[in-house]
Amino acid sequence: MSKTVTIYSTPTCHFCHLAKEFFTENNVVFTDNDVATDLEKRQEMVEMTGQMGVPVIKIDDDIIVGFDEEKVKELLRM
Repeated sequence: MSKTVTIYSTPTCHFCHLAKEFFTENNVVFTDNDVATDLEKRQEMVEMTGQMGVPVIKIDDDIIVGFDEEKVKELLRM
């Protein structure tokens, strides 16, 4: 069963780029929300995590603040 993967990111965030590259290289379909321009998604991220740091990665109902490759692999069963 495939997981729903969403990333909350900004264009200038190095770790956001690393996370998105990781998903692309591993054929993980994901939704990218640019919280620098999308105020609604920014508010959603803040309500979910209580902070403004990016990236925030949501895999189904699990939330990861920052790009923790091992945790992402674990949640995606890679």
